Amino acid sequence: MKDALIVTALSIVPRKRGAWVMGWFARTGLSRLIVRLFVRIYGLNMDEASEDLNAYPTLEALFTRTLKPGARPIEQASQAIVSPVDGHVAAVGTSINGKIPLSEGKTLDLSSLLGAELPEEQDAMVIYLSPKDYHRVHVPREGEATRWAYIPGTLWPVFPAAVRRVQDLFSKNERALVHFETEQGPVDVALIGAFGVGRISLSCSDIMTNTNGKARSEGLEPSVKHARGAHLGTFHLGSTVVLITPKDTWTWTVSVGDDVQMGIRIGMAK
Repeated sequence: MKDALIVTALSIVPRKRGAWVMGWFARTGLSRLIVRLFVRIYGLNMDEASEDLNAYPTLEALFTRTLKPGARPIEQASQAIVSPVDGHVAAVGTSINGKIPLSEGKTLDLSSLLGAELPEEQDAMVIYLSPKDYHRVHVPREGEATRWAYIPGTLWPVFPAAVRRVQDLFSKNERALVHFETEQGPVDVALIGAFGVGRISLSCSDIMTNTNGKARSEGLEPSVKHARGAHLGTFHLGSTVVLITPKDTWTWTVSVGDDVQMGIRIGMAK
């Protein structure tokens, strides 16, 4: 019942406009007044931030903060794939009829998420970022980025209560996608927008989501080589990342419910 009330209330809120207003406020100097309060409420670890708390002029600057060198060691094992973000593993496994279970009775259709038909079953991992987390997204496996895409959508919140109530929530929300080719095969990284997270930027594109732009998809010619752990994109508040790989490419070394940090091993090549 609690979930239903939360989602019903959110369903009548103008989600994209609401996210735009929240983003606008987070980019204004006025938002600096709540930076310290936000750090205290959510328990951000500012000891690992590259700058002192006083250096952040807006709430968005705090969200998009960089970290001190060495704060996120990158697993160097040759066969490893690493977490692209700090967060909580919400789902991991192999699709059935193209869908990954997210919660009881709710699934994620991977073809709908990517905006392209997938001819075979895939493995996928869903990692949820909470407000306290570091909000930059990094490359999970060295390789070449060959294309990116932006798919407009709505902006449902992505916290567990909403995911439990809204079918294919991630496929409904705005998202930015990057496709990599690696020695172990393709890896797709999907950055999912959410209520209050209207803006996502990518390092390989000039795209900025939730700015009234149209759907875009571009091949990268030549492709762009990325090292493991390189910066890939930024959530300008916070949200969710979905990794998608061909079935049986990786043996996952984390499970649903685990908390992860960017750079730690989450799988090994089979």
